[in-house]
Amino acid sequence: MGWGDPPNPATVMNATGIKWFTMAFVLSSGGCNPAWDGSRPLQGSADANAIAAIRAAGGDVVPSFGGWSGNKLGPNCSTPEALAGAYQQVINAYHLKAIDIDIENSDEFENEAVQDRILTALKIVKQNNPGIQTVVTFGTSTTGPTYYGNRLIDRSKALGANIDIFTLMPFDFGSSNIYNDTVAASQGLNNKLKATFGWSTAEAYAHQGISGMNGVSDQQEMTTTATWQNITNWAKSNGLGRLAFWSVNRDRGCAGGGVVSNCSGIAQNDWDFTRITAGF
Repeated sequence: MGWGDPPNPATVMNATGIKWFTMAFVLSSGGCNPAWDGSRPLQGSADANAIAAIRAAGGDVVPSFGGWSGNKLGPNCSTPEALAGAYQQVINAYHLKAIDIDIENSDEFENEAVQDRILTALKIVKQNNPGIQTVVTFGTSTTGPTYYGNRLIDRSKALGANIDIFTLMPFDFGSSNIYNDTVAASQGLNNKLKATFGWSTAEAYAHQGISGMNGVSDQQEMTTTATWQNITNWAKSNGLGRLAFWSVNRDRGCAGGGVVSNCSGIAQNDWDFTRITAGF
């Protein structure tokens, strides 16, 4: 709600049939204290108002912690217990059914101590909140998890973190065929999850997600509405546990507009990607 000319969520819901939104990002407002974008409080903010509006319209939310930039809780909370406490503040504020940890960059994803801290904190969250769903979202190569992605999966098993969904962000490859690369990355993750947890192909897909980028990505890749429909169909037919994209704020047309926060950089109708995703 702090960037990209955020739309009224009820307007988007009425236009598309979407029910759930990921709300990004919860960051540190200093030390181990959670706040939206590191600055807006959990109560009384535009974010809290949006959550209330989404719920009033019959929907719900998954707050996302972290992201690429900003001051994150993972490095700032000194212990897994403290980090779990920060997550718990947000869970309590909104009586959540699920949380997403978007683990990126060298301060979290590529920091092994912080990876372990996040996974252990999520284990504590699962123990203290029966039935809550935990999602980790991270970057990937075109063939599946990178070194740090594989480590995240291995450590989640070793630590007993009990993660529900491992979501890949299959973009920013400089890809010329985002559909093929998304499918190949997801198949690579499927193989890793099967090998690590002993799951069947179908079981592994049920623990997988895709979080794409609509329109033009940072690396000038193109995800058209037709491509996103194909990705959605593939995800649905393989029984994936999660499908998301960055972002609803960008789900408006601006052909030739480049990579900006409030439109997709391509010709489209408002909320086309959201409408397709609602079909998942």
